[in-house]
Amino acid sequence: MSWRSAHAIAADVRSGVTTARAEVAAALARIAAYDKALNAFTAVFTERALAQAEAIDADLAAGRPVGPLAGAPFAAKNLFDVEGVTTLAGAGLRRGAPPATRDATAVARLTAAGGVLVGATNMDEFAYGFVTENAHDGPTHNPHDLDRVAGGSSGGSAAAVAGGLVPLSLGSDTNGSIRVPASLCGVFGLKPTLGRLSRHGAYPFVESLDHVGPFARDVTDLALGYDLMQGPDPQDPLCRRPAEPVALRLQALADAPLRVGLLGGWFAQGAFPEVLEAVEVVADALQARRGVELPGAEQARAAAFCLTPAEAAQLHAADLRARPMDYDPAVRDRLLAGALLPEGVAEAARRYRPAFRDAARAVFRDFDILLAPASVCPAPRIGQADMEMDGRLVSVRKNLGAYTQPISYIGLPVVAAPVNRPGKAPIGVQLIAPAWREDLALAAALRLEQAGIVAAHRPAERAA
Repeated sequence: MSWRSAHAIAADVRSGVTTARAEVAAALARIAAYDKALNAFTAVFTERALAQAEAIDADLAAGRPVGPLAGAPFAAKNLFDVEGVTTLAGAGLRRGAPPATRDATAVARLTAAGGVLVGATNMDEFAYGFVTENAHDGPTHNPHDLDRVAGGSSGGSAAAVAGGLVPLSLGSDTNGSIRVPASLCGVFGLKPTLGRLSRHGAYPFVESLDHVGPFARDVTDLALGYDLMQGPDPQDPLCRRPAEPVALRLQALADAPLRVGLLGGWFAQGAFPEVLEAVEVVADALQARRGVELPGAEQARAAAFCLTPAEAAQLHAADLRARPMDYDPAVRDRLLAGALLPEGVAEAARRYRPAFRDAARAVFRDFDILLAPASVCPAPRIGQADMEMDGRLVSVRKNLGAYTQPISYIGLPVVAAPVNRPGKAPIGVQLIAPAWREDLALAAALRLEQAGIVAAHRPAERAA
């Protein structure tokens, strides 16, 4: 296990304290030793990674410039295209598909900055789930308790960072698939504004809700990875905004006043007591105003719940007809249900978006950050079907994202930050900012990190 940050690794590589090859070889050795227990990776790119590392070392030896991630290993959810590799998207029916001809934009940009991709990570099939209990590749285990889920659908990416295998990873978030595993695994995750980072080369799930973003063990790495992936991409029609780097001005923003509101109402209903306690600790540290309401959050969650299967079913219509038995049954059944939804239901769900967006804008006139839990509970057990919320038995898979879905519905930027709870199960909070203000969410996370209120949870060392 290694707990060094990507920026520290890169600094040591640039200064000659270590080499890119040594750092990448060490990451590959960690994966070989420890991933048997975690099952975070579905593929390891040994030859590619070592070749990239050696090229970085050659550039340094020749006095050529190297990027800010020089030699830092990273991983990517297996829905991101990697040149020469079949993009699985966690799915059985993708096995045997032609390999990708180029890297996804997010992967390419981190690689151009000197990051070294060491492997692809496990996920829920087609990103449809919150647990990463994959029917084809097996479940990813939470590094803090191997009997518990890592969250999903980006569970492999979260576990790879939380387990000390890599310092940085890529995930995707449609309804909470970065924020939920970040919370359950005790690491930082960023879901940026819809359209901020390019989705080109990331296998789609729900066009109007899909985001990509990084996981990291500290806010500096999170901001650095985010900055390096920014910028317009002609291959993604939504990604047109110029880059607005955050990392160099983050400390000044963290030192400035922040108006914070603690969301109540929907964002407290059903939460486990320890979740509410953790959120209160963060609210105290940020001097948050209590009892802030985001009107329509429950309806927004319902709208996202309708849009998800409806839009996803359109994408999968041909395969559902031709190869239905190649799907994970749990995913297939939800997609089929989506195909049966009347078009009027999906259209009504779309029509509600402007009203909820206006409601959020009105709340943000008084606040820079809105605070809410990132998950309703700590990590459930692998295979656990139900849990109790407010005295009712409800589905784990359907409800882990209860507090993240309303925010995805209108594409707001969020940092998921792990509350510092030594010796206790990880719990994360959402630091929600207005559209295009990732800088505010990251600044709030940095302030909390520097105060010791949030911190990545380091798992106990295990024998290889």
